[in-house]
Amino acid sequence: MTIESKLNHLKSLSGKIGLLLNPMSGQVRKREKAIRQMLDQIPHSIVCEASDAAGFITATDTLLQADVDLMVIIAGDGTSHAVLSHLFTTLPDTDWPILMIIPGGTTNMTPLDLGMHGKPEKILHRLIDYLQQPGTPELAQRPVLRIEQNGKDTIFGMFFAVGLVARGVKFSRSSVKHIGITGGVFTFLIMLHSLIGMIFGLNQRKSASVNMSIMKENGEKIEGTYLFALISALDCLLLNLRPYWGQETAPLHITWVDQRRKKLWRSIWPLITGKGHILKEQDGYHSHNANTLTIHMNDEYIVDGELYQSTDSNAPLRITATQPVTFLVL
Repeated sequence: MTIESKLNHLKSLSGKIGLLLNPMSGQVRKREKAIRQMLDQIPHSIVCEASDAAGFITATDTLLQADVDLMVIIAGDGTSHAVLSHLFTTLPDTDWPILMIIPGGTTNMTPLDLGMHGKPEKILHRLIDYLQQPGTPELAQRPVLRIEQNGKDTIFGMFFAVGLVARGVKFSRSSVKHIGITGGVFTFLIMLHSLIGMIFGLNQRKSASVNMSIMKENGEKIEGTYLFALISALDCLLLNLRPYWGQETAPLHITWVDQRRKKLWRSIWPLITGKGHILKEQDGYHSHNANTLTIHMNDEYIVDGELYQSTDSNAPLRITATQPVTFLVL
């Protein structure tokens, strides 16, 4: 069934709505009562709840078996990452329902990049209004990262990072998240931790940087020790940061910074605001867009806030972009 036919079902008021709620997500926990009140008002809907990897798979399968036209994920980046991974490994994307992601987590890069702004219950209210008087909706499309490594399950997600960024996320999971901070404050603390590491030289420690070799799409091989590297299919990241400046017409935004980079103080602002074109490769700042990238390393990395480990530098990570996925935006 095509996207157009699913939209026609919604326009005719006969569409099936599937909602996947993670009650343990940061914003959901804070606003659970208001969210559940909105869920009770959505017609022709099936609500599934899950809070771990196995539960996300079961909930997604339940909604697929119900042949929903619209699947609404009310959770954070980690839940969205799990659902996307399962969808890609289960069905061809032509058989997917239309997806909608409501920012209900502690970090919500994907829905915010798509334009889903506001509290979860407010967005659900907009969804109810749309379902009662459906018109021509706004749709957004984003490719998804496909991360492959021999001997490992393929991983799908929107944001990949190694080095200082991955260490910052790992720190946030262990030291900040446990004290109950969520939303913008949580995001600010993650970025503050990483920036302090850059400014005061904490990245000089071996544990903060990453040793790796990078094989670019044109066959060029680069080896070194890097402060961080990131690859994203999103236009903007946490706090609307845009730490890439490649000019190539390609779906993957790729940036890495050498451990021994120069002119750090003058580089931070352009690095995080999308003005990195003034930075120079000879000073240690690299960014380009591509269709694929291959990385050899023995280190941990994150995908949408979830921690993974590459334990064999002889088995490279190959990162490519899928065909764009369609999302409903309200």
